[in-house]
Amino acid sequence: MQEIRWGIIGCGNVTEVKSGPAFQKAQGSRLTAVMRRDGALAEDYARRHGVERWYSDAESLIHDPEVDAVYIATPPAQHLPYTLQVAKAGKPVYVEKPMALHAGECTAMTEACQEAGVPLFVAYYRRALPRFLKVKELLEEGAIGRVHAVNTRHWRRASEQERQGDLPWRLQREVAGGGHFVDLASHTLNLIDYLVGPITAAEGRSSNRGGYYEVEDLVTGFYQTEDGIHGSGQWGYTVGVEEDINEIVGSEGKLVFSTFGELPVVLHRGTELQSWEIAHPAHVQQPLIQTIVDELLGQRGACPSDAASAVRTSRIMDQLLKPLQG
Repeated sequence: MQEIRWGIIGCGNVTEVKSGPAFQKAQGSRLTAVMRRDGALAEDYARRHGVERWYSDAESLIHDPEVDAVYIATPPAQHLPYTLQVAKAGKPVYVEKPMALHAGECTAMTEACQEAGVPLFVAYYRRALPRFLKVKELLEEGAIGRVHAVNTRHWRRASEQERQGDLPWRLQREVAGGGHFVDLASHTLNLIDYLVGPITAAEGRSSNRGGYYEVEDLVTGFYQTEDGIHGSGQWGYTVGVEEDINEIVGSEGKLVFSTFGELPVVLHRGTELQSWEIAHPAHVQQPLIQTIVDELLGQRGACPSDAASAVRTSRIMDQLLKPLQG
């Protein structure tokens, strides 16, 4: 096989720039079919992105003989059923994050793909972005010595839409599995797992302080990695400030960087500071998609975002999301 021909289930906003064009631009990759339940929207997407075929039902795309692998870009509630269908058809799966509504569903997806003998990848694309590879390089070089602790602060204001009660699917528990924490903090927790080692234990509490919606808007958590590194974080989505900071602290210094913004990666070592400004690529999922294509074609190693690491992230989120008891 010289090329992986992709099909997309759920060609919504995330596929417009972040991922969809990347399937056309990655080497050895081509996007050949898309599906959306609204056929007119699927047809429009296919026309605008130069895709050969479009469908309004998933089964037709899954069983299209010219689709080798399937990217599931729907809300999380549909990840499990679509993954089971794709696995049954014997095709590799690339699924959006968070992997599913909770860790139990993630495990079911993993087992189905293992039984079918097909690989399962998850779109924690920060594992392949240059700015975070720089952080990993600095850690592996011993730039801050032995890592002792990690701290995260992620604060966001409620949008006007949220204040008025017009809630997107990301704030509907039955569709998303939770709120902004599930959607956004999953990126940070999965990235920490990649940078400093698997997170093996966690505890936390969540509550709703803003009252604009029913799901959590404030989470405080503590965790520990396989190597004994301590981690802590606070995530709030109805506060009056905007902040996005991660600190990895070691015996000789610390690294500071953001998960979502493009602030410089900063190394603090004694009284000296070094910083690196590393911009994201135009299509942020392209580096990860390239690793998936390379693995499927048997070239240049393995994708860094596999099912096992994504299951760990969902399990940790489940532990951190326990409601605060009054």
